[in-house]
Amino acid sequence: MFRLEQLGWEAQTIGEIDHRKLKAPHVKLRALIEGNSGDAVYSVDLRINQPNTNYLSTTEMHSFEHFLLWGFRKYMPENFISVAPMGCQTGFYLILLNEGDAQKICDIYEAILNDILIAKEVPYANIRECGHFENHSLELAQGLARKLLDSKSSWRQVL
Repeated sequence: MFRLEQLGWEAQTIGEIDHRKLKAPHVKLRALIEGNSGDAVYSVDLRINQPNTNYLSTTEMHSFEHFLLWGFRKYMPENFISVAPMGCQTGFYLILLNEGDAQKICDIYEAILNDILIAKEVPYANIRECGHFENHSLELAQGLARKLLDSKSSWRQVL
């Protein structure tokens, strides 16, 4: 855990935690998998809503996922593997290769949220790049970005 704490993660918040104790929104390390060749895969929870109380709509999640995909590709091209919605509709899983610095991840997340506020359209929201291209809302994504930026000071307060 010492190495992960050097990266800015609190030991008691790493891994699976009783969802009744989690505070949202938050950014927390879910898992680290180290490969035989020295590579490391980091799984980060980008929790938006309190578990079991408030859920993202399908359209809100879909549009926000597109922005996260676009943003992490833009800001972390060598490290970004994937972003995926949580099935419970309360946030997203971010998967990164060889980058686990908590502050850097939070800074990039903030940059993406600010980009959403000035966006004119949802990225990849077209028939060529999206399997449900008509199910998007720039306004919902921007509202969510505003909410998250307003709570930025508590992103690292997981418990």
